[in-house]
Amino acid sequence: MKDLFKEFKPSSWAINNKTTIYILTVIITLAGIATYNSLPKENFPDITLPQVFVSVVYPGTSPSDMENLVAKPIEKKIKGVSGVKKVKSTSSQDFTSVLVEFNTDVNVAEAKQKIKDAVDKARSDLPNDLPQEPAVTDINFSEIPILFVNISGDIELNKLKKFADNIKDRIEGMKEISRVEMVGALDREIQINVDMYKMQAAQLSMTDIANAVKYENLTISGGTLTTDGVRRVLSVKGEFKDVEQIKNMVIGATGGAHVYLKDVAEVKDAFKEKESFARLDGKNVITLNIVKRSGYNLIDATDKIKDLVSNMQETELPQNLKITLTGDQSDATRTTLHDLINTIIIGFILVLIILMFFMGTTNAFFVALSVPLSMFVAFLVMPALGFTMNMIVLFAFLLALGIVVDDAIVVIENTHRIFDNGKVPIKKAAKMAAGEVFLPVLSGTLTTLA
Repeated sequence: MKDLFKEFKPSSWAINNKTTIYILTVIITLAGIATYNSLPKENFPDITLPQVFVSVVYPGTSPSDMENLVAKPIEKKIKGVSGVKKVKSTSSQDFTSVLVEFNTDVNVAEAKQKIKDAVDKARSDLPNDLPQEPAVTDINFSEIPILFVNISGDIELNKLKKFADNIKDRIEGMKEISRVEMVGALDREIQINVDMYKMQAAQLSMTDIANAVKYENLTISGGTLTTDGVRRVLSVKGEFKDVEQIKNMVIGATGGAHVYLKDVAEVKDAFKEKESFARLDGKNVITLNIVKRSGYNLIDATDKIKDLVSNMQETELPQNLKITLTGDQSDATRTTLHDLINTIIIGFILVLIILMFFMGTTNAFFVALSVPLSMFVAFLVMPALGFTMNMIVLFAFLLALGIVVDDAIVVIENTHRIFDNGKVPIKKAAKMAAGEVFLPVLSGTLTTLA
C-alpha cells in the first residue's frame, strides 16, 4: 500500500521559497535585537496582590479599646463589600491594622476604592479625636524602591536637608521616577514656648496667642483696581519671613502698653521631633528612597541617577558631603540579563558542536539557529502583550530553549529518514517530514506550555 503524502502547508511554502525565508530571518534578527534594546528591563514583574490594608493610629489607647472602638466598626462596614474573601484585623497599643483579602478575579484598584468608601462610612462610628484619617493601601511590587541615596557629612542638619531636597527635586524630575521618599531628615518648626506666669500677668490666654499668630501670618487678596486703563491685582502680604518678625508681633495691650510675643514666650527656630530614622555604617544619614514608575526601564533609571549624583558631586555639592548608593536593584537585573545572553550564545555553540557529529554541519547549524531566532520572535511579541524583561520572563526563556531544539531535531531526523528509506527528493522528504510530525510536535509544545 502506497503511503499517503502528508504535508504542512506553511512548511511547504517555506521550502519552496527559501530566499524569502532567508531575508525574513535577517529582518526578524535585526528587529528582534532592536526590540530587545528598547524593552523595559525590571527585576520583578508588576504584580498586584488582591489585598488591601487599612491602618489606624490612635495614641494612648490600649489594644482592647483599639479593637472595640476602631477595628470592629471598620470590619462591620468592610464585610458588606462585594468580592471580599477574608477580613483579618490586628490591634496593638495605639495601632490597628485590618487586612482585607479579595477574590483573585477582582480588580485591585476598584477593590481599594470600595474599601475607602466603606471606611468613610465607618468614620462616624470611629473616635472623633483621631490624629489622622485611616490609611488605605494596597500591595504593589512596583512600589519597592529601586535605589537608596544616602547623604551624610560634617555639615549642619538644616544645610544637609537643603542639599537632600535639591537632589530629591532633580531625581523626581526624571520621567522614569514615580516619587522619592525622604527618611531621617529634620523638618523645620517654629516653636513658641509660652511662660505661663508672664502670660497670666499680661492677662492673656493661649487662645489669644494662637489667634494673633494665625491672623498675622496671612496673605489676603484685596481685589482689583483699575488705573490708567490697566486692571491691577491688589494683595496684602503678611506672611512671616523670619523669627524676629514673630518675636516682635503685638499680641495685646496692658495698661496702655503693647505686649509683644517675646515678652511672654520664647520663640525658637528649631526642628520637629524626628519620626523617621536612617543609619548607614553606624552613622545618621538622610536617605532618599527612589521608587520607579511602572513600565520604565530599571537599568536606564539607575544609570541616570548615578550620572546625576556624580555630576552634582563634581559641580554643585561641597567636598565634605558624602553620598553613598545602596540597595541597587539594577545589579541583579544586569546579572540576569547577562545570564540570558550567555545562555543563548552558549546554547547555540553547544548545540552546533554536539549535533555536528551526528547530523552534519549544515543540519546542526540550522537546528542551533532556532535558539536565537525563537528569542528574537518572542522579543517582537512581548511589547504587544505588555511584558517587560524581568526575572520571571527570563526563566521562561531558559525553559523554552530546550523545547525549540528538540522540535528542530525531530523534524530534521524525520526528513533524513524519509529521504534515505524512500529515495525521494530532499525537498519532498522535508515536506513529508514536517507534515508527519506537525501534530505530535505541536501537542508536545502545548503540553509544556500548559
